[in-house]
Amino acid sequence: MKYLCLVYADESLLHSLPDSPEDAECQAYAEQVAGSGRMLAAEALEPVATATTVRMRGGKVSITDGPFAETKEQLAGFYLVEAQDLNAAIQVAAQIPAARVGSVEVRPVRQLQV
Repeated sequence: MKYLCLVYADESLLHSLPDSPEDAECQAYAEQVAGSGRMLAAEALEPVATATTVRMRGGKVSITDGPFAETKEQLAGFYLVEAQDLNAAIQVAAQIPAARVGSVEVRPVRQLQV
């Protein structure tokens, strides 16, 4: 089953806290998960200020600079993993270096019946 691990952190603190991971540590962890065969994709995101929110209402497109909502933590990146079950996905998420200074939301990917 596929699980998406969404990494959230306060961008203003992400790289300044004592437990903040360095990019090299994050890359090494991603390579470790990839080497296990569980990694489907992983990417770090640019700062939330680079986001564009798109809405379609009444047939018209509305574009807003910035994130959908103001929050204390911003989406910093993601890991898409293959895991036997939620517990296995949680084990992967718990080892993501940024979890030490932020949070990781684990969500199953919906399986569409075609």
